[in-house]
Amino acid sequence: MAAAANNATSDHLVGTLRDTVVALVRRDGPDLSARQLGVFLTCYLHEGGHTVRGLAADLNVSKPAITRALDRLGELDLARRKVDPLDRRSVLVQRTLKGAAFLRDLRGIINEANSNTHTVAAEPAPAKRGRGRG
Repeated sequence: MAAAANNATSDHLVGTLRDTVVALVRRDGPDLSARQLGVFLTCYLHEGGHTVRGLAADLNVSKPAITRALDRLGELDLARRKVDPLDRRSVLVQRTLKGAAFLRDLRGIINEANSNTHTVAAEPAPAKRGRGRG
């Protein structure tokens, strides 16, 4: 019984994720990769000063991968980089007003997707038919 409940919860979450991604793809706005979205959400949902090094460690990806994601987020004005005045070798990631608005929109999209997602029981695959002779 517990496995069925876990599967139903997982199916609901996957359905919500799918509906959220589809809504993001369909809307007129930034189209972020999973990595870019992961960096964005880490910066906006986790308090504290974020650095390229820290984001790479948090997400377990390379610093160049974080830099590429931040390049895209910077192009879209969803985040910006600034040299750390206390350690000029370090770069701080800052939030932007446009990024805060994107997060607010994303929350709305997720809430709508969550309320519209219905758990669909998986249907068994149709049986394969063998070729009869005759």
